[in-house]
Amino acid sequence: MKLNNNVTEFILLGLTQDPVRKKIVFVTFLLLYLGTLLGNFLIITTIKTSRALGSPMYFFLFHLSLSDTFLSTSIAPRVIADALLKKTTISFSECMIQVFSSHFFGCLEIFILILMAVDCYVAICKPLHYMTIMSHRVCGGLMALAWVGACVHSSAQISLALSLPFCGPNVIDHYFCDLQPLLKLACTDTYVTNLLLVSNSGAICTVSFVVLMFSYVIILHSLRNHSAEGRRKALSTCISHIIVVILFFGPCIFIYTRPATTFPMDKMIAVFYTIGAPFLNPLIYTLRNAEVKNAMRMLWRKKLISDDKR
Repeated sequence: MKLNNNVTEFILLGLTQDPVRKKIVFVTFLLLYLGTLLGNFLIITTIKTSRALGSPMYFFLFHLSLSDTFLSTSIAPRVIADALLKKTTISFSECMIQVFSSHFFGCLEIFILILMAVDCYVAICKPLHYMTIMSHRVCGGLMALAWVGACVHSSAQISLALSLPFCGPNVIDHYFCDLQPLLKLACTDTYVTNLLLVSNSGAICTVSFVVLMFSYVIILHSLRNHSAEGRRKALSTCISHIIVVILFFGPCIFIYTRPATTFPMDKMIAVFYTIGAPFLNPLIYTLRNAEVKNAMRMLWRKKLISDDKR
């Protein structure tokens, strides 16, 4: 399909055009991005090296940290660099790559959160069959399906983006390339495209959120039959998951489940799921998880002992 595209690059307006505020954006995003890399790297390293964290929950957490790292990396470095420039441009091909990568890792995160909820449900509601249901082979297969599903979703999104003709305006009022702001620049009627966007991204976000919250209601209801210690441990795990789900899905649903309209607050809300969630997830999962904290302490002690022997 040959498109009438006269646009070879886009101008990103970013979060602000004020020089002083751009410096604040630079420092804030740099700290958040470095914190994201550090936190997720610690989780990835700890799970990979600790024998105590071999359960399916930590297998999924490992992949969640990978997804968080890549999602943040697909957006944050560009925002940090652009905050130092007066005029920020992004080529058409770079823009399309950013659309694909942000949707791929964002969708992957959604599927991983669903798998973590499934794991939590089986562990609490079907404890006697847990090791049979959530075997290493099953978990590996489910994770492979999550990666394939994310690829299918992001391929659909990039197909929508590439089908849009751009023949004049090229100023994107956002800090990264996404379909919603790109729809405003297309020189064609985007009603059908927006319906496809809502039915794809919007449906995935909304349905996944409803399913997740319903599953956690069932899980919390079933805790009545557990011992006090079992309730405490399960409740701590579930609350961590619920906090992550709300932080990630709330902004996503707001952005992707409405008609083709944009609001001034959209950019700030998008920060929550593109930068905020990847930064907060390691904190939530480590501060509320004694096993992860203990494994990190053991890893740190081994590192200190090995350094002393040199």
